[in-house]
Amino acid sequence: MKTAIIIKREYLSRVKKRSFIITTLLLPILFIVFLFGTSYLAAKSTREKKVIVKDDSGYFVNKLKSSKSVLYSYSQESVEELKKKLYSDSFTALIYIPQFNLDQKQKFQIYSNENLGTEVETNLNQQSNDIVRGERIKIAGIDEQKYKDASANMVSFDNIVGKEQKKGNTNLASIIGMASGFLLYLFMLLYGASVMTSVMEEKTNRIAEIIVSSVKPFQLMMGKIVGVAMVGLTQVAIWVAFIAILGFVAMPLLGNMQMDPEQAKAISEQAMSGGDAGIAGKITTLMATGTLEGVNLLSIFGWFVFFFLGGYFLYAALFAAVGSLVNEGQQDAQQFSTIITLPIIFSFVIMTTAIKDPNSGLAVFGSIFPLTSPIVMMARIPFDVPASQLIISVVCLIGGFIFTTFLAAKIYRTGILMYGKKITMKEVGKWLIRKG
Repeated sequence: MKTAIIIKREYLSRVKKRSFIITTLLLPILFIVFLFGTSYLAAKSTREKKVIVKDDSGYFVNKLKSSKSVLYSYSQESVEELKKKLYSDSFTALIYIPQFNLDQKQKFQIYSNENLGTEVETNLNQQSNDIVRGERIKIAGIDEQKYKDASANMVSFDNIVGKEQKKGNTNLASIIGMASGFLLYLFMLLYGASVMTSVMEEKTNRIAEIIVSSVKPFQLMMGKIVGVAMVGLTQVAIWVAFIAILGFVAMPLLGNMQMDPEQAKAISEQAMSGGDAGIAGKITTLMATGTLEGVNLLSIFGWFVFFFLGGYFLYAALFAAVGSLVNEGQQDAQQFSTIITLPIIFSFVIMTTAIKDPNSGLAVFGSIFPLTSPIVMMARIPFDVPASQLIISVVCLIGGFIFTTFLAAKIYRTGILMYGKKITMKEVGKWLIRKG
């Protein structure tokens, strides 16, 4: 009963704060503004670059295609005259293409009055190689269209997983795994630190002395942990509802923004031949060609809630113990909390390996070891983890939570009432091995 009162107090005192309401409502809005705002600003801030081409070879005349940001034009003036115009800011860059042998590799020169960045160079390299390749094909007497047909990517693979022969979706699994793992990493740090701060405030303000005269230290600790967990679940529930509503509203708009078939084909071919394009590249490919097929979103969400709670309870108990040790402010807290945050950081590092190879030894170990399993297992789940590994992970996480709570309680009940003395790790060790 007393624990329930503490839980209620912790929960209501936090959700009624203006900062909680603002953060809960503002964060998803800021995320959307950031997502679409950066794309909009990037598109608006794209500066038109005028590039003059001096072609003495004759191979490039009127073949370099302009884009929205790079405009090519040709000139018959001498290179020296064009350089003078360049440095007087009438255009951005000058490309000089001398006469050259198609059978040899060439390195052309780009003169500019500023650093061009990668956009112009990437655009130019791609087009130039296509033009030279086309000329060499023509000289060899090969039909260009037949060459393009023969060079096109004709093979793709569907990933059929397990004895059930379910169709997998590696791109989407990678995205969901990375996002889920990152969110758990963030939540465990934020809410765990919130528990630690709450304990520190009550101890330094001597409120804890009054409270523990009415309840046991363990009840106070668990009340705080569960109360903050409920606050976290409330925030997650609001964000999920917000995303669901946004998705419902956005779906008709996305339906009217179908990608051009040729563009989708080009992206698909690039994805097939380009190796690991990273998460951003996978999102682009998914938008062009993919679906949600092969990923059970409901199951993933259920596991997300479980590992969120399991990971949170495990680390929150440790953060509460750290808060009870603090006597001299943030310096003491930093000393002890660093030890706790290291496994969370290691989890994030292992997660990146798990996404590349979900069944590697390191990924399997990281998804079973209690201190790293919430983040690492969440990154592996979209790739269909064997049921036996999931069960072991769940059992180990629950066991880890019980064990860390037992240790944290031994530290908390002594540390919460200790004032005026700098607590060392040696002394904490004595509390842990002490009976009773």
